[in-house]
Amino acid sequence: MEAQSQKIPVIAQTDIKRKSAFTKELFKNYDLYLLLIPGAIFFFVFCYIPMFGLVVAFKDYNIFKGVFESDWVGLQHFKEMLQIPDFYRIIRNTLLLNVLGLIVGFPAPIILALMLNEIRAKYFKRVTQSLLYLPHFMSWVIMGGIIYNLLSPKYGIVNELMRTMGMEEIYFMIEEVWWVITYTLSSVWAGAGWGTIIYLAAMTTIDPSLYEAAVMDGAGRWKKMIHITIPGIMPTVVILLILNIGHMVSIGVEHPFALQNPVVMNISEVISTYVYSAGIKQGLFGITTAIGMSQSVINLILVLGANYFAKRLGNEGLW
Repeated sequence: MEAQSQKIPVIAQTDIKRKSAFTKELFKNYDLYLLLIPGAIFFFVFCYIPMFGLVVAFKDYNIFKGVFESDWVGLQHFKEMLQIPDFYRIIRNTLLLNVLGLIVGFPAPIILALMLNEIRAKYFKRVTQSLLYLPHFMSWVIMGGIIYNLLSPKYGIVNELMRTMGMEEIYFMIEEVWWVITYTLSSVWAGAGWGTIIYLAAMTTIDPSLYEAAVMDGAGRWKKMIHITIPGIMPTVVILLILNIGHMVSIGVEHPFALQNPVVMNISEVISTYVYSAGIKQGLFGITTAIGMSQSVINLILVLGANYFAKRLGNEGLW
């Protein structure tokens, strides 16, 4: 009797097909994957390798002993973090500035993108996009200098205009309320252009036949915007909203540091500036690492929660 050839299990066949499809895709678009390599290396070097430093949060770090030889202290740094005299004030300031930035800054690029999408003059549209996007490339050191000069109580153009209209000058950078307003609006100024480009790119994926059908039905620009454009970019809106919610307890050090001054430290001191001051200037590496680790955990929980509720509401999520 001839030996019957053994049959390959269905699961193994499926795995082989998947590997074959992946290999074909890899060779077909090899040039695109090569372009991903620099970005992957960047994130690996500057985002994943530094995670090794999180162990400092659990050690009495000594620069002469190094990470391995320093003594373990367990959760001591986390307890000391909660006992910092200004800890809750710093948390309050961080949340306040982030929430205001989300309320004011998140809708701004959506509105700008919807307006630019309705402009038919291509030259004007391109110039406007470039002007909106320009602040994204500027350092906050430069941006801070521009803001200080514009809002100077003696020589600033804003206060000069107010005086010509018979109004009193406003000390934008030393009055807490006006400082918060200035910070929020400067965030919009710096970030609206980047968001606008993203939403305009999302609008290009909308099927043009939908607009043609709407015109045939007698829909004007407003109705096309409400019933076609906004629903078409809604997945992008939801994803960016989830990512923004995931940064509620973290702020980049550059922006508040550039606008900060001793008079408004009560409202301008945030987690990132405190970490800079305590870690770099005072050498409290353990406490600042514990703060950074706590931030990452809270941000992860916020992202997971926002993604969960977005999917429960019937919208697309991050995964």
